[in-house]
Amino acid sequence: MMSKRVLVILGHPSTDSFCGALTERYVEAARSSGHDVRVLRLGALNFDPVLRDGYKQIQQLEPDLHNAQADITWAEHLAFVYPIWWGGIPALMKGFFDRVFLPGFAFKYREGKAFPDKLLKGRTAHLLVTMDTPPWYFNWVYRMPGLHQMRKTTLEFCGIKPLKTLTFGPLLGSRSNQREAWLKQAQEIASH
Repeated sequence: MMSKRVLVILGHPSTDSFCGALTERYVEAARSSGHDVRVLRLGALNFDPVLRDGYKQIQQLEPDLHNAQADITWAEHLAFVYPIWWGGIPALMKGFFDRVFLPGFAFKYREGKAFPDKLLKGRTAHLLVTMDTPPWYFNWVYRMPGLHQMRKTTLEFCGIKPLKTLTFGPLLGSRSNQREAWLKQAQEIASH
């Protein structure tokens, strides 16, 4: 197995969460397998998550966001660990994408073309997603909006290829043995 440059992004604002535990387990397993790993914990970054003027005006990137872009550029593989809140990704994570995945960095429109160039091509991703809704219900009744948003309209739009998505839930009322089984799943996919 070839060693990869892996960036793990914790999209939950708190490291003291099950998403935080999944992140730590994924990082440990990836490092143990010989991968070069960096971690971004969005709740620890100092940045304004609001794209104030859309793309009409350039909003200066804070140092933490410059560093995040450098880490994304460096990475061959990304792992996103986040909860589903209100059917989608947390506001902090959405704000991170709004501010970091900018035209000229993540994509670029060309005159006369309907779809942009995908500037983050060549990278792969894992999604590790927690929820209180039973995953089967989220899939069949809600139609997985928070997963489609990430896979299709964010990652694939920029050229990042999602390889595997793991959903963990319902977290509410789960027992410690179930949580440990979920942590082992995160460990297994990080080992490859």
